[in-house]
Amino acid sequence: MSERTAGTSVQILEAARGCLLAEGYAKLSTRKVADAAGVPLSQIHYHFGGKQGMVLALLDHENTRLIGRQQRMYATDAPLWKRYEQACDFLDDDIASGYVRVLQEMIAAGWSDTRVSQQVLSLIQRWQTVLEEVTRGTEARLGPLTAEDAAALVGMSFLGGEALILLGDETWTRRTRTALRALVALIRHIEED
Repeated sequence: MSERTAGTSVQILEAARGCLLAEGYAKLSTRKVADAAGVPLSQIHYHFGGKQGMVLALLDHENTRLIGRQQRMYATDAPLWKRYEQACDFLDDDIASGYVRVLQEMIAAGWSDTRVSQQVLSLIQRWQTVLEEVTRGTEARLGPLTAEDAAALVGMSFLGGEALILLGDETWTRRTRTALRALVALIRHIEED
């Protein structure tokens, strides 16, 4: 891919992120994105095939970046409970960046589109793989839970928590953040026991 072509696709993805955050997936149009990106509409279809391909490319782009961040963070020598605490801190960044909104919008789109659901599940599996790798180090102390079970519970807690936070109710947002952070004490107890 030429530098110019890569630049155009990134320009389109940035505009798509802005439009998606402002109006949501249902109101997103390739025309609005093209206008925001300052490119002809044909460029969106050339690079991504249409609205769905563009949003899935945006999600994949953000997912790859954030998975790398998580892998670097979990690769440090800090105790697992400290690394999990950092993951809770990352939640604020992920919401502010729009990643969580894009992910949740595509999860909802996947309920009625098998192609979307398969791609979204593939992206979520990458997160699960990272969590499974991390929990394998503590599997002997997890009692009846396997590393896969523990990773799934943590991953699903974040996905559900993100959905509740996006609903915008302060009580539920506070409750969700408190519950996710409560696992810090449990992980610390497991590590230090």
